[in-house]
Amino acid sequence: MMRHGRRKFIAAFLGPPLLLYGVFVLNPYAQAFYLSLTDWGGYSDKAEFVGLDNFRKLFSDQHFWAALRNNAVMLAVIPAVTVAAALLITGLLYFGGRRKGAGHTPVRGAGVYKILFFLPQVLAVSVVGVLWQFIYTPRSGLLNAVLDALGLGSLKHEWLAEPGFALPAVMVVMIWSTLGFYIVLFGAAVQAIPSEVLEAAALDGASRPTTFFRIVLPMVWESVQVSFVALGIMALDGFAFVQIMTIGPGGPGNSTEVLGLSLWNNSFKYGQFGYATAFGVVLFLLTMVMAVFTFKLSRRDSIER
Repeated sequence: MMRHGRRKFIAAFLGPPLLLYGVFVLNPYAQAFYLSLTDWGGYSDKAEFVGLDNFRKLFSDQHFWAALRNNAVMLAVIPAVTVAAALLITGLLYFGGRRKGAGHTPVRGAGVYKILFFLPQVLAVSVVGVLWQFIYTPRSGLLNAVLDALGLGSLKHEWLAEPGFALPAVMVVMIWSTLGFYIVLFGAAVQAIPSEVLEAAALDGASRPTTFFRIVLPMVWESVQVSFVALGIMALDGFAFVQIMTIGPGGPGNSTEVLGLSLWNNSFKYGQFGYATAFGVVLFLLTMVMAVFTFKLSRRDSIER
C-alpha cells in the first residue's frame, strides 16, 4: 500500500510537467520532422508527403554546403576563442593583483572591469549588429578611421563587403558580444573555490600560472564544459548577426551564409516551408551531435585530470 501510494504521489507531481513538456517541446519537434518530409508551402493546410526528396535536394544545394562550411568555421573558432579569452581575462582579474600573505588578490578595480566586459551582454543583438555595422563602414567607420590615425591605412578594408573578411568580421562581433557573460560565469566559479585550497597552493610556492592551470581550471571545468556547448549552439546559429550585418544578407558571394539564414530564406522568402524544415532538422541533428561529443570529450578529459 505504501509503495502504491508513493507511485501515485510521484505520478501526481511528474504527470503535469511531463504532459506540458510533451505538448510544447516534443510535439513541435515531431511536427518539424514530419513537415521536412512534405512540400508544405507554409500558407495552406495542404502538405503532400514527398519522403526524402527535400533532403536529396538539400544535399545538392550549393547554399547548404556554403552554409555548412561557414557554420563549421564558426564552430571551430568561436567557442575556443571565447572560452580561452574569458579564462585568460578571469585569471588576470582574480589573480593579477599584488600578492599578500598566503594568497593571490584580484586586480584593483576588478568589479569595474567585469561591468565593462559584461556591458555588451545587456544590449540587444540588433543593437550590437547595427553598432558594429557602422564601425565596419569603409569610409566613415570607426575601425578604418583608427587605422588611418595610427598610420596603418594599408590595412583598411571594406570589412563586410570582401569575401575573405566578412565572416571573420561577424565572428569578432559574436565573440565580443558574449565574452563578458563567460567572464562573469568563470569568475563566479572561481569565487566558489574554497580559499583554503588557494592559500595552501600559495604556501607551497605555486606560481600564479601554476595555481590557475593546475588547481583553478580543473575545479571550474564543469562551467567550461557547459560554455563550450552553449557557444557551439550559438556558432551553429549565427542567424541574427548575419541577417543584420551582412550584404544580401549572407554575402558577399555566400561567404557569410549560415544554416539559420538558409532556413529563413527558404521559408519566409521563397515559401518553401517543407524544404526549410529540412534545414532545421539537419541543424537540430548537428547541434545534438556537437553537444554529445563535447560532453563526452569533456568528461573523458576531466577523468584523466
